[in-house]
Amino acid sequence: MTTRLFLLTLLGLVPVMLVPTWPTALIVAGVIVLAAVLDFFFVPRIHGLEVQRTPGPMVRLGDSTHSTLTLINGTSRRLRLHVRDAWAPSAGAVETRSRHVLEPGEQTEVITELGPTRRGALPGDLVTVRSRSKLGLIHRQKSIDVPASVRVLPPFVSRRELPSKTQKLRELEGRSAVMIRGMGTEFDSLRDYVDGDDVRSIDWRASARAQNLVVKTWRPEKDRRVVIVVDSSRFAARRCGEGTVFDAALETSLLLTALATGAGDRVDVIVADARVRAVASSHRAHDPVHDLSVALTPVYPELYEANWESISAAVLQTSRQQALVVLVTQLDEATIAEDILPVLPTLTAHHRVVVAGVEDPALEHLAARRGDADDVYTAAAAEAEMLATASLQSRLRGLGISSVQALPEKLPGALADLYIRLKVSGGL
Repeated sequence: MTTRLFLLTLLGLVPVMLVPTWPTALIVAGVIVLAAVLDFFFVPRIHGLEVQRTPGPMVRLGDSTHSTLTLINGTSRRLRLHVRDAWAPSAGAVETRSRHVLEPGEQTEVITELGPTRRGALPGDLVTVRSRSKLGLIHRQKSIDVPASVRVLPPFVSRRELPSKTQKLRELEGRSAVMIRGMGTEFDSLRDYVDGDDVRSIDWRASARAQNLVVKTWRPEKDRRVVIVVDSSRFAARRCGEGTVFDAALETSLLLTALATGAGDRVDVIVADARVRAVASSHRAHDPVHDLSVALTPVYPELYEANWESISAAVLQTSRQQALVVLVTQLDEATIAEDILPVLPTLTAHHRVVVAGVEDPALEHLAARRGDADDVYTAAAAEAEMLATASLQSRLRGLGISSVQALPEKLPGALADLYIRLKVSGGL
């Protein structure tokens, strides 16, 4: 029933009030019911209506997209339609309702603008269609399941840092060759020895031929291996700033992948907790960052403990040659000491290991509070947490493991800088 039928009923009350008798009321009620029944049979059926939904292209979180709903009148009658193109709330659909008049065989398209508020495959809901006649007293309504979804990739806000990091890497690589051969350096050239050069870099055969001391210089190799491990366990689900720890880890892995592949290195990304959730590789990928974004889009943290023994096995299986292994996880004393340290000897025996953690932006704020006794105790707890993290990083350095911790928005750039230092110094 529609608003018009309700208004017609109100209008029927006028004669009843003027002539308040039972015959008048029965006549008015009969006229209204007859009009509604006749209008019901005049309303065209919508079983012959064809509905197609075409989602727009995949976008990154923060960008807008659209969906196209195509309506085809496959009946022999004119259709007067009210259409609702419903989507999941996180799809951010705008203006989902529309009206159309379709002649037999005619088709029309309805474009629904979408402003997604979360990443992932956001599904479309039911398409609800109402058909009415000219009188508009009664509607025929049908909800149609038209499967479709819009894929929303991680935002990759840190890509704005990529040009400056790439330029910095190129400048440092081209400024001067290193004197000590590291994990990933290749022979560059020979030059005369000068005071201060490391004696280990002297090429004695070339020196004998030149009758002068000559030293070798090395330049960072291309096609090195980088394995990024993103922890998706319960620690990654913790809120940190405007997002979660896992969101910051995704940003970090995307920027490092873009930088390393641009430098000619091969990057493999493993997302794991109690099991391996996703694996992506830049090998033979036309656009490694895009492929990684697609692989990480449906992955969310799960409330499980990370199984670092299986993660270590996955890393060793991914790269048997020497590689830079970056563990993006929680820099927590208990987690590192009980779970990660036991498997580190297995990894460090074959690879160079770096641990990256997300710093909680609330700690500095809490540590600065001095309002009352409760604030002082809270500040002391925050300071103790930060000191424990600093002590943990010092212990890792003693084991030959580099570590970096920064705020969510700064961690991608900080890890990229560490990669550049290792790349230029031959540590990769």
